Amino acid sequence: MMPAMHQPPTIDDAARRSGVVWVDLGRGPQVAWHLWHDGALWLVCGGREQDLPGSGTAERAVVSIRSKQTQNDVVARFEAQVSRVEPGSKAWTSVVPLLHEKRLNPPDGEAQPDRWARESLVLRLSPTQPRLTGRSPVS
Repeated sequence: MMPAMHQPPTIDDAARRSGVVWVDLGRGPQVAWHLWHDGALWLVCGGREQDLPGSGTAERAVVSIRSKQTQNDVVARFEAQVSRVEPGSKAWTSVVPLLHEKRLNPPDGEAQPDRWARESLVLRLSPTQPRLTGRSPVS
């Protein structure tokens, strides 16, 4: 019987298991909470939400997902195309309720999605040219 080979996680697996990711929008990596949905990473930033420098202008990003156990080892890294999700769009209508559900301790409860529409950005980071790694240290 052949021993099982350890396979590095797919982006999908790693992103679903991770509560946070490291996102570099061209100004250095920043930690961010996220939602993995429909093959993309979704983020809310700006206003009272997480600060991600470059989020208003970035077209590309590098996303690193670290090991939950060590937080020092990257289990997946990929390049992504950044697109802004406009309030009222089909994408907004489908993903904002999921982001709202995932957001811990919203300061304004059920009014949170309306606040996001007024003062925050919802971003979709779609993987392009994935480069998966298996346990390589982050410098």
